[in-house]
Amino acid sequence: MAEKLQKLVVVTPARVVFTDEVRMVVARGVEGELGILPDHAPLITRLKTDVVRIQKDGQWRVMAVSNGFLEVKNNQVTILADAAELAEEIDVERARRAKERAEERLRARTPDIDVARAEAALMRALARLKAVELAQRYRGAAR
Repeated sequence: MAEKLQKLVVVTPARVVFTDEVRMVVARGVEGELGILPDHAPLITRLKTDVVRIQKDGQWRVMAVSNGFLEVKNNQVTILADAAELAEEIDVERARRAKERAEERLRARTPDIDVARAEAALMRALARLKAVELAQRYRGAAR
C-alpha cells in the first residue's frame, strides 16, 4: 500500500520556499513541538523561530523558519513565515557571523542597542545553524 501523504507549502513574503507531498511535518509552535501526519485535525498555530523537519519516502529534510503561522486543513500544511531556508541553502559562515554579531550586541547592551531585535537575530542565526546540523546528522544516518 502506498504511503499516505499530505501537501506541504512553505511561503515567505519573498518566495515559495517549498511545496511537495510529504509524510510528516514537525514544527515548534508557541505551545510546543507539533508532529503533523496525514488526516490531522484542522489547526492554526503560531510558530517559533526554529527548525521544521519534513519526512518523505523515509528521508528527512530540514529548514530554518523565522516566526510565522502553521495551518493544517484538508491534508494540507501551510506555513507562512517571515523567513525560511532549506538547510542546503544556508550559508553556514554567514549564519555564524550573524550569531556572533547578535551575541556581541547582547553582551554590550549599549543604550543604542535594540535588545529585542538582537535577540530575534540571535534566534534566527541559531535556527539556521541547527537546521544545517540536523540535516548533516540525517544524511549521516542514511548512509
